[in-house]
Amino acid sequence: MQLIYKGKTKDVYSLGNSQILLKFKDDVTGENGVFDPGANTVGLSIEGAGKSGLKMTQYFYELINSSNIPTHFISADLDDVSMTVKDAQVIGKGLEVICRYRAVGSFLRRYAAYCEEGQELDRFVEVTIKDDERGDPTISDDALEMLGILSKSDYQELKKLTQQICDIVKEELAKKGLDLYDIKLEFGHDKSNGQLLLIDEISGGNMRVYKDGEYIPPLELEKLFLGQ
Repeated sequence: MQLIYKGKTKDVYSLGNSQILLKFKDDVTGENGVFDPGANTVGLSIEGAGKSGLKMTQYFYELINSSNIPTHFISADLDDVSMTVKDAQVIGKGLEVICRYRAVGSFLRRYAAYCEEGQELDRFVEVTIKDDERGDPTISDDALEMLGILSKSDYQELKKLTQQICDIVKEELAKKGLDLYDIKLEFGHDKSNGQLLLIDEISGGNMRVYKDGEYIPPLELEKLFLGQ
């Protein structure tokens, strides 16, 4: 098992055979010791955050796979706090795809002159470039194509998959009285066949979820949702 790189919230190892091992850590994104799924730096460590994130990730990936939506997920090992996935090529130097159901976070900060906090949005999809130095700027589908990062047709496929996946997550959370406000996903291309697929994790660490108008922190969300 060869270490490829150490990420903010996961370490990545090559297993050979076109498979990768993701080792979840207790580090989460945020600023000044406050968790923020939209932040681009590690802000704090929360004991148990890695296993909590993996539990939710396993649950949602198994559900999404059963819906015949392409993902990199193969299996998870909760004892080892790790996940085995297909080897995928990130898009460009890495993109993040946000699906927004409510106006919060950076969307609210940018457009507060035109909306109110918590205002409903219709599965609004936006893409940001992974670039810590420049604060992960948003990028349009035109710019993605002009810069040779993602074709217009691939962007439309990415948008469609994002909305399908996020609707599944939102509907599952709603069964427990939980309301998904926004969620951040990542996509890549399967190195074996070039297929566009969902990669990385789906957990409390990359979504904002509320109950009765109150924000639910990641570890509490996992307990409320999975009942463990």
